[in-house]
Amino acid sequence: MTEKFKVTVEGKEYEVTRGTKYTELSCMVYGGKNYDIMVAKHGNRLKEMESCVSPDGEDIKFLDVTDKDGMRVYHRTISLVMIRAVKSLLGERARVAIEHSINKSLYCEIRDNDVEVTDEFLYKVTEKMNEYIKNDTPIIKRTYKIKDAKDIVKRFDMDDKAKLFEYRRTSNVNLYELDGFFDYFYGYMAPSAGYVSLFELKLYENGFIIIMPDDKNPQQINKFVDYKKISAVFMEQMRWINLMGVDNVSDLNDVIVNGKFNELVLINEALHEKKIAEIADMINKRRDEIKVVMIAGPSSSGKTTFANRLMVQLRVNGIIPHVISMDNYFINRDEVPFDEYGKRDFENLDSLDVELFNSDLLKLINGETVELPYYNFVTGKREYNGNFINLKEGEIFVIEGIHGLNDAVTTSIPDKNKFKIFISAMTQLNIDNHNRISTSDSRLIRRIVRDNQFRGTSAQKTISTWNYVTRGEENNIFPFQENADVIFNSATVYELAVLKTYIEPLLFKIDSSMPEFATAERIIKFLDYFLGANPDIVPKNAIMKEFLGGSCFDV
Repeated sequence: MTEKFKVTVEGKEYEVTRGTKYTELSCMVYGGKNYDIMVAKHGNRLKEMESCVSPDGEDIKFLDVTDKDGMRVYHRTISLVMIRAVKSLLGERARVAIEHSINKSLYCEIRDNDVEVTDEFLYKVTEKMNEYIKNDTPIIKRTYKIKDAKDIVKRFDMDDKAKLFEYRRTSNVNLYELDGFFDYFYGYMAPSAGYVSLFELKLYENGFIIIMPDDKNPQQINKFVDYKKISAVFMEQMRWINLMGVDNVSDLNDVIVNGKFNELVLINEALHEKKIAEIADMINKRRDEIKVVMIAGPSSSGKTTFANRLMVQLRVNGIIPHVISMDNYFINRDEVPFDEYGKRDFENLDSLDVELFNSDLLKLINGETVELPYYNFVTGKREYNGNFINLKEGEIFVIEGIHGLNDAVTTSIPDKNKFKIFISAMTQLNIDNHNRISTSDSRLIRRIVRDNQFRGTSAQKTISTWNYVTRGEENNIFPFQENADVIFNSATVYELAVLKTYIEPLLFKIDSSMPEFATAERIIKFLDYFLGANPDIVPKNAIMKEFLGGSCFDV
């Protein structure tokens, strides 16, 4: 007799038999097949839709693309369908690379010299993808021994994956099959191609982008905004990485194994210093005009270290920088507006006394002496403690704050007097040609390590607040990134190998009873591909020291 047990889905009880899959359970819940559902969450664990339901008593939720984990499954699944379609058209050994995300879309290239990506080519790829989607072609998960998996992926000219498998600490690996093509992805997939019917392929740079559904309105395609300056930074980094010969994680592991990690770190840091010096030179060329340097970027971009290194380079040019903290211009705490969750929203522009900030800056630029305020975070009020300042010849103000690129903050300051810098950690390294590492994950890893090192904050606490942090960035930082005069990428090729040794023990403290478990498990899994590296090699002025500790700057 088949065993039956009861499960709850968002508080409602259902009876299932042992061996029931989450796809079958979702049919019971929704009265039929629901192609919007990407993945299940059973308690705090993510569950692939084709896996079997377990009788553990925890509540089950089904996630669509409005949830970040659901969208990740959509990204992986549409990527597999696209790669299968390209190989169907060009042959099984055609090489496709998924490089990075740009405005919530995936930028891809065909790495075959004789293939020209045209509108006609993308039309054919789209037709083939839609054929798999219309036929609801199944995506089958198969488990292989490492040796057999390496042989399979080599058949499809995916040597990067074969190399990566050599560093796996397990004896088995899961491959996904779609229409006779096998690939490896480091996260879950939808059950079939029919789940990813909404997409658009569009020519972009040297390749094309896959535009995804809108995560807030999943029945519509996302509106793609071409961030040309951000894209140019990604393209520059791609060229540099190709020259370095460290294109993915297996290449980085080879560098560590071959004893060349120190050289890689020094080259990365030299590149950063070169870029910072170039920015200082740009400012110096306009030193008669520029009075204010505005620096903005998302959390854990390394803004403080960058600002310090920039000020050193400005001094080399004979420019004396003075720091003004935008935080000192907060309005009184009891006047700060609330967000939709009932918390004081210090990231809201209305939390700043923009009028006073503009007035003080304009007076300083015009040569007047100004008493700068100090914000007392204990009392939640602005104070004045006799900090008088004026701007002398050869001096400049450096201002760091999340609203630095928003022209509303400096409406009274002529554009010619401002120089705006956007800084972010735009991931330089991918796991392999089909598995990228998101910039958000890279910054989260940095923040977990920093919060624990300097604030004693647990990884669980940092992860629990991360969605709140990123929401603020999407509202207050990213919409203005193209306003920057220059963009600085603070990511390094080597950093995850160093951060791995710090973060893994912190993540292992998060167990399945905690809501943050799924995120911790996901990060642990992709860091498993990295070999750890010695952090002592990292120079004291490196941006990475802002997170590891031991910086020569007061960060």
